[in-house]
Amino acid sequence: MTQEHPITPPPELVREWYHEANLSGAPYEDSFPNIAYEQHIATRAAQWGAGQELEACCELIDQKGFLPSSLLRLHRRPKPPSLKEQALALINHDPANQPFLSDKGIDTIRRALEQLPE
Repeated sequence: MTQEHPITPPPELVREWYHEANLSGAPYEDSFPNIAYEQHIATRAAQWGAGQELEACCELIDQKGFLPSSLLRLHRRPKPPSLKEQALALINHDPANQPFLSDKGIDTIRRALEQLPE
C-alpha cells in the first residue's frame, strides 16, 4: 500500500469541494465518472498553497528569527480587520470613494470611528 503525500487532499474532500462549487446541480457521478481530473487539480492547488505558505513562513523567520508556534500562527493567520478598521482604511486611503463628502466631513467621520471600541 502506498501512502499519499500529506498535502494531497483525500478524494472525499475533493468530492465535497466539487459539490460546493457545482453550480449546474448535476450529480457528481453524472458530471465526471472519474475523479482523476479533480483530484489532480486539488492536489496541485494544495501543494502550491503549501509551498507559498512555507516560503512565507521561512521569510518571516529570516526577518524575525525563531518564532514560537503561537507567534507564527499570529503572523500567518491574522484576524480579519474589524468593521471600524475597514471603514478607517476606506476613508484614509481612498478619498475617491467619498465624492459626496467634504474633507471636513471625512475628518469628522474618521474621528468618530477612531473613538469607537473595536
